[in-house]
Amino acid sequence: MEMNLLKKTILFFILSIGFAWQSSAQSTTISGTVIDAETKIPLIGVNVVVKGKVLGTTTDFDGNFSFNVNLPTPLTLQFSMVGYKTQEYTINDGGNNPERQTGGSTGIKIAMEEEFLMGQEVVVSASRVEESILQSPVSIEKMDVLDIQQTPADNYYKSIGYLKGVDVTQSSINFQIVNARGFNSTGNTRFVQLTDGMDTQAPALNFPIGNLNGPSELDVESVEMIPGAASALYGPNAFNGILLVNSKSPFEYQGFSAFTKFGMNHFGADTEAGAPSSPQPMYEASVRYAKSLFNDRFAFKVNASFMQAEDWYATNYTTDREAGRQGNLSFNPGSDYPNTMGDEASVNAAFLGTAIQSAFAADGTERDNETFQRLRTLYSGIMFQGSAPKDNQNFTDYLAFAPNQVVSRTPYEEHQLIDYGANNYKLNASAHYRLTDNIEGIYQWNYGSGTSIYTGAQRYSLSNFSIQQHKLELKSTDWFVRAYGTFENSGDSYITEFLGNQVNSSFSPNNTWFATYTANYLKEISRNYTPQELAALRANDPMGFINLQESAFSAARNAADRSRYEPGSEAFNEAKERALSSGTVPDGPSFADMTQMYHAEAQYDLTSKIDFASIQVGGSFRLYNLNSNGTIFPDTVGNPISIAEYGAYVQASKKVMDDKLKLTGSARVDKNQNFDAVFSPRLSAVYEVAENNNIRASFQTGFRNPTTQGQHINLNIISSRLLGGLPQYAETYGIGTDPNIYTLESVNAMINNLYSTGSFDESFLDNENTLNYESVKPEQVQSIEVGYKSLINKKIMIDAVYYYNQYNNFITQQRVRKAQANPDGSPNLSSLLQGNADNTFQIYTNAQQQIVSQGAAIGVDYSIGSGYTVGSNYNWNVLNTKNAEGQSFVFGFNTPEHKFNVKFGNRKLTDKIGFNVAYRWQSEFYWESSFGDGIIPAFGTLDAQISYKMPYKTLLKIGGSNLTNDYYIQSFGAPNIGAIYYVSLTFDQLTNR
Repeated sequence: MEMNLLKKTILFFILSIGFAWQSSAQSTTISGTVIDAETKIPLIGVNVVVKGKVLGTTTDFDGNFSFNVNLPTPLTLQFSMVGYKTQEYTINDGGNNPERQTGGSTGIKIAMEEEFLMGQEVVVSASRVEESILQSPVSIEKMDVLDIQQTPADNYYKSIGYLKGVDVTQSSINFQIVNARGFNSTGNTRFVQLTDGMDTQAPALNFPIGNLNGPSELDVESVEMIPGAASALYGPNAFNGILLVNSKSPFEYQGFSAFTKFGMNHFGADTEAGAPSSPQPMYEASVRYAKSLFNDRFAFKVNASFMQAEDWYATNYTTDREAGRQGNLSFNPGSDYPNTMGDEASVNAAFLGTAIQSAFAADGTERDNETFQRLRTLYSGIMFQGSAPKDNQNFTDYLAFAPNQVVSRTPYEEHQLIDYGANNYKLNASAHYRLTDNIEGIYQWNYGSGTSIYTGAQRYSLSNFSIQQHKLELKSTDWFVRAYGTFENSGDSYITEFLGNQVNSSFSPNNTWFATYTANYLKEISRNYTPQELAALRANDPMGFINLQESAFSAARNAADRSRYEPGSEAFNEAKERALSSGTVPDGPSFADMTQMYHAEAQYDLTSKIDFASIQVGGSFRLYNLNSNGTIFPDTVGNPISIAEYGAYVQASKKVMDDKLKLTGSARVDKNQNFDAVFSPRLSAVYEVAENNNIRASFQTGFRNPTTQGQHINLNIISSRLLGGLPQYAETYGIGTDPNIYTLESVNAMINNLYSTGSFDESFLDNENTLNYESVKPEQVQSIEVGYKSLINKKIMIDAVYYYNQYNNFITQQRVRKAQANPDGSPNLSSLLQGNADNTFQIYTNAQQQIVSQGAAIGVDYSIGSGYTVGSNYNWNVLNTKNAEGQSFVFGFNTPEHKFNVKFGNRKLTDKIGFNVAYRWQSEFYWESSFGDGIIPAFGTLDAQISYKMPYKTLLKIGGSNLTNDYYIQSFGAPNIGAIYYVSLTFDQLTNR
């Protein structure tokens, strides 16, 4: 309530100043007409601005424009529109002279020429000030309105993957993550995405959430992408790249526009794995309205969009993440597949057999223990139902034959538990007021909600998840001040694995199920063998004993699952609903996260005040309020955990050698309250060897603070516990101090040896790395980049780049397991055989070794003539881990070594028809993450669209993504992505082309 009042007060103050200024000002009218130079048809929506000011307007349906200014002459107008050559017109005291593009303020006539702009684009992201893309000191990619309109992908955000050096990974049909230069992930915390200057990260996750709350296709003006480190200007986490999405100004893009799309997916899906048996419909629609009022002093816009689709299905039921548990068996009773849920609950049957032996021992203490009494009752009842052991042997004599084998619960498939009904609702609105000729005030609101799927340490259903942002901004041609807040709400989101475990437990609690399983295993092997005969069989006929075991394992699972709920049954659905309403983590599968982030920043460009050089200064403040109600972080209701960050930067650039050489230097200092200050410099040089031919070189630095989760997470994920890397979390669980904590890799090596030899070998265990554990700190990268960019005859653009990155204090996670201590302090090795949230931890830390990666990219775009364009790019990326061999860390480079894109199109094949075709391919690579590791096969996709201009300013577009319908995956455990075929209609009042 207080925040809403503050917003209204500030907006009223801004408007009051503006109206007061306007009422006292004496204005001059500027008016005229803009037409197409070739067709002589009036042009709608041409931007007409006073150069160097925020004043201006757009042409109406008849190509006319008119607005008032209070400025002395001479002054210069700029006329611009995507697809046309920008023109300038100077107003002076003389008469109108169209040939000289100079004259009076009324009756202005401008004829604009269509032009394919190659190499003439203006970008702002590389230096935070406007500059030619040819003069950019670092590699940069850009998509404009026409690129977005003509993309063959089924949505513009996916088409970012066509850009040079960029990777786009899908966790869901409506959730894509962008990355560059390695260390790709389904939640990329090494990358920053800004929408109209606002960081789009979800504060509790610390990575951009794709386009879930961004502008619709109707409202995107441009997209700029910088691959590589950019912390010198953009601060923390601008580490591997930054993406700027700029929406359309309501001053420059006025009127009504609407968009609707119908598509189909799931053609030829894997129905045996649970995917839909027939193609599924997809719907998308959006509307935009913008209007300028009060002599173009005030403007507003509103946007609304909606999408709905049946999500892609993840159906990896064969890649066993725990294959080492299999031993000599032909199948693994302790398997854990990526897209099955509930098999995370597991136990070693031999360890359980030891507990049962204790339950039957004549020790009064153990006999009175409630758990042991329950086990004893259970086993006695099971063992003596039906046939008794051979020759009526004593049941307890068989307990020694409980298998030294991990057993996991029978799982449900992901599609039976997760919400595949993907949808996304977005609302965006903004109000803009020109307080003076030089200052514009903005209030902006972005809201997005919906249902999607995210792959982190587990598979999460982001059900009815929402995020909204409020921004207040004042900006001029030389400076800006902005402040915004991001407010996250987890809605009904839940951990799917946790849900599977809850459903399993509802028909048989884990203790009961595992006890039943082990008892029936023993019952099966005791039918025809005495204990002495079993021992002889095991010693003399290993294969015969294995066959007996496998038969017993199958019988045991059938018995333990006798009351299991069948997927889709009424009992199953009721159990699922009970589990979803059972509460939040750790009691139930749901989250209750309402984390917030507040950010304020300012920048001043001193170039107009200083003759010596172009200088910019800026600063920022950020505050996180972690408010997960104990479901992600160890916060409590009403007591969020706060994290504050501060930063300041300066940049100077100077042209020398007859303006042939441009030198730029930047420096930034940032401080997070939990870590030491970090200094981030950048030096660059751009040399013009010939007209439109530039060589560039730069030394860049980047850093990223550990994420909010990297600092404070404390999350039970059943099979382990995720821990933040601040000192208090390691201290709580003894990591770094307890000698009985070992790396999980060494524990698994011991277990694998145990399965093959039948005995424990403590020599496999490694506690040196765990005793040397160090708390997490910021990660840094130093990057050297050299590049060449050339525009030949305004038809061929060549851009080549090579980079070399050195990473220090690489943030990673260490996986460890804690053994119970025997009375003498030595480890109880049996307690290491199964993992849970009480003894297995995945904690954030830093690699001690320096990590090196390198890569190169080259892109060539060619304007063939008659409107035809062809473009291609090739990308090469590798990670050098030689210095990190033998370390128990997960680096997750997760990037194909080779990748290329090819595009071919003509947006004006005829006056009414255009087309665009794109093919992309990437090589096989190995994926590493906390969710799992595995090979991602090579794949290629073909996208295409054809467009047709219809009457009433409507564009019909028919196309498809992955036209050949060759299903592929982009990350381990990710969904299988097939073809999308679509048809769309776009109505836009500003359509001239």
